[in-house]
Amino acid sequence: MNILQRVIELDHQLFFAINGKWSNAFFDSVLPYTRESMVWLPLYLFLLVFIWMNFGKQGLWWALFFICLAACCDLVSSKLIKDNIMRARPCRHPEIAAHIRFLVNYCPQSSSFTSSHAANHFGMATFIYFTLRSYTSKWLALFFVWAAIICYAQVYVGVHFPIDVTSGAILGVFMGYLMSVIFNKKMGLQKA
Repeated sequence: MNILQRVIELDHQLFFAINGKWSNAFFDSVLPYTRESMVWLPLYLFLLVFIWMNFGKQGLWWALFFICLAACCDLVSSKLIKDNIMRARPCRHPEIAAHIRFLVNYCPQSSSFTSSHAANHFGMATFIYFTLRSYTSKWLALFFVWAAIICYAQVYVGVHFPIDVTSGAILGVFMGYLMSVIFNKKMGLQKA
């Protein structure tokens, strides 16, 4: 067995642990919703308004960078990577789909690798952390916890494998950090 086959085997084992062995009624009722935009969008909208109210015009630039980052993470994950690395999602995998607990109404047709949810949320968490950390407390790290919960939910409900969300998270951290460096050098934030 080559190393790639071994990694995929371990990925499948971890998937079945998260999707099946580690399941419970509370997670079954909560995690399908944490990955939905109706749950996380109000948090990010509040953040955009909060930044604008506290930093004025610079806050609007911050919001523009934030929105561009989310779009870039999604485009790289969805169009550049997914369109070129076709990997069946667990809920569409011919050998796995019949054996999983599928907890959402829709299994996307797109490739499973990389998770756009992971790329987007980890990208945004990284950008938030590195652009706001000098103005707020260490509580900003909770955005990484939030991103991790969303990633875990993607595996738990049966739409991604662990490697998909891990790779998406790495992509998001890279892009979020890069965008934060550009923003901090070119614009930066100063209280209005």
